[in-house]
Amino acid sequence: MTNPTDTSDLFAVRKAKLAEMKESGFNPYAQNWDRSHFSTEAIDAWVEDEEASPVVRCAGRVIAVRVMGKASFARILDQKGTLQIYVQRDKIGTDAYQFFKKKIDIGDFVGVEGTLFKTKTGEVTLRLDRMEMVSKALRPLPEKWHGLTDDDAIYRQRYLDLISNEDSRRNFLLRSQIISCIRRYLDEQQFLEVETPILQAEAGGAAARPFTTHFNALDCQFNLRIALELYLKRLLVGGFDKVYEIGRNFRNEGLSRRHNPEFTMLEVYEAYSDYRGMMKLVRGMIERICKDVLKTTQIERYDGQVIELGGEWREARYKDLILEYTKESEWFSWSRDQKLAWCAKDGIEVNPEAEDFEVTNNVFEKRIEPTLIQPTFVTHLPKELIPLAKISADDPDTIEVFELCINGQEIAPAYSEQNDPLLQREQLERQAGEEVQKIDEDFLLALEHGMPPAGGMGIGIDRLVILLTGVSSIRDIILFPSLKPMPKN
Repeated sequence: MTNPTDTSDLFAVRKAKLAEMKESGFNPYAQNWDRSHFSTEAIDAWVEDEEASPVVRCAGRVIAVRVMGKASFARILDQKGTLQIYVQRDKIGTDAYQFFKKKIDIGDFVGVEGTLFKTKTGEVTLRLDRMEMVSKALRPLPEKWHGLTDDDAIYRQRYLDLISNEDSRRNFLLRSQIISCIRRYLDEQQFLEVETPILQAEAGGAAARPFTTHFNALDCQFNLRIALELYLKRLLVGGFDKVYEIGRNFRNEGLSRRHNPEFTMLEVYEAYSDYRGMMKLVRGMIERICKDVLKTTQIERYDGQVIELGGEWREARYKDLILEYTKESEWFSWSRDQKLAWCAKDGIEVNPEAEDFEVTNNVFEKRIEPTLIQPTFVTHLPKELIPLAKISADDPDTIEVFELCINGQEIAPAYSEQNDPLLQREQLERQAGEEVQKIDEDFLLALEHGMPPAGGMGIGIDRLVILLTGVSSIRDIILFPSLKPMPKN
C-alpha cells in the first residue's frame, strides 16, 4: 500500500520541531486538557452580549490555519464538528503567539480557552485567552485536507478518512445513534438485553460456514457463532419472555458490496407472540429511528431514488411474487428440471445440483428481491428454507415467516418460532442431511423442557445502516471492514 501522502520531508521537519520542544523542556505528549464543551456545544453557548459569554474550554485537531501578522484564525475538529478560533498576539502573549506560528502544524491537537464572539461574516468564533499543544502530529493530513481518494487507504487507514471526510464522519455518527435508538426502543418495550456465547461448540441458527478455532484449555474445536438464535431461545425456556442481543456474528464466506464476514446483528425474541407481532415491532422500531435520529421518513439512495418508510408497507406472499415474475401459473407443479431450464432461458445461474426449492429461491433472490425497493413484507416462504419456524396452518408447504425487504435486500427475517421439540428435531435433521452430528443437541434438550410460543426476528444492523444512510457499500458503514493483510516487508 502506498502512503496517501508523501510525508518524507514534512515528517523530518516535524520531528525536528518535536526535538526542539523537548530540548527546551516542553513535552506535548505529557499535556492534558480539561474540556468544558464540544465544538457544537460551544457554538450553542454563544450569547449576543460578549461580556456575558461564558468561558469555554475546547480541544481538538487543528485542520486549518490562516496567519495574519498580529492575529490569526484557525479551525479545530472534534467528535461533534469544527470550531473557528481567533488567536491575537496581544491577548495570549508574544511568546505563546510565536509558539502558535512556529510550532503548531495542521494535524496537531490543541487545547483552547476563551470567550465567544461573532465575526463580520456571522460565524461564532472562540477568541483565545490561552492555548496549549496537547499532542504533536508527525505526519500531515492526507492531500492537504482534500481527503483520501484511494479506496484501499480509506478502509485501511479509516482514521484519516474520518478526519478528512465529513460524509464518513456523519455516517458513523448516524450508525451509533441508530443503535442507541434501537436499544432505547426495545428497553422501553420491556425487552431485556443479554449476552450469549461467541465461541460455540456447535455453530447453529443459520446455514453458513463458521470460522473454527482450537480451544486449548478444553482441547477441542470451537466455532465463532454464525447466529444468535439458539442461545436466546434457551432464555425463553428459562423464563425470560422478552430478550434481545446486539452482537457480532462471523461467517467464513465471501466478501462483497453487501457482505462482510464479521457483521453485527440484532436478534429479538418475544414469548406469546408470532411473526405478525414481529411485524409490529419492526415497524415501530424503524418509525422511532426516523423520528428520533433521521427526522424524516424519506431516504434518498445513492442513485437518487427515494424510499418512503412512512405510510403502509406492502405485504406479499412468496409464491405470489414467484408466479408474478415467471408468469408461469404451474411453476410450483413443475419438476426441478423444468425450473432449471426456465432459469437458463432467463439467464439465472443456478447450481445444477441445487434442490427444487433452491432453484425457486434463486429466482426470488436474483430477480425479485433486488426490485423490492419500497418496504415489503414477503411472507410464507417454503418450509425448507427455515427449519426453525412453525409450519403455516393454511399451507403445510410454507412457514409462518416474513422477510422485510427494503432497498432491494433483506433487512429483517422474522418468524413464529417452532416450539414442538419432536418436529423441530425432524426439521433440523432434514436440513443437516448426512451431517446430523452437527445438530445442537443441547438446544433440543432445552426445547424438550418446554418453550412458550414466540415470535423472533433478526435485523442486520449493517444493512439497516446502509439503507438509512444511503451509501452503496457495506464497507462504508463498517469502521474497519475485513481486508487481506498487507504483505510484511
